Amino acid sequence: MTYEFCPQGVCSRKMTIEVENGIVRSLRVTGGCSGNLQGISRLVEGMEIAEVIRRLDGVRCGAKSTSCPDQLAQALKQVPPC
Repeated sequence: MTYEFCPQGVCSRKMTIEVENGIVRSLRVTGGCSGNLQGISRLVEGMEIAEVIRRLDGVRCGAKSTSCPDQLAQALKQVPPC
């Protein structure tokens, strides 16, 4: 299943997440820091949703209360359990 999420409070504008059986199959991010987000996308591919959330939830970007990794965690919290 593919989910689209519009992050809030960060530079990225859209996250497209493909999930299958509780596993992140792919992540595409529009906007934001291209190299960093490509790296995060590759790291989370094949990872269980719960593990991505555990690792990324609460990560901050400078003085901001959130970050692109944190916004990914927030998006994945909205994915219904399989």
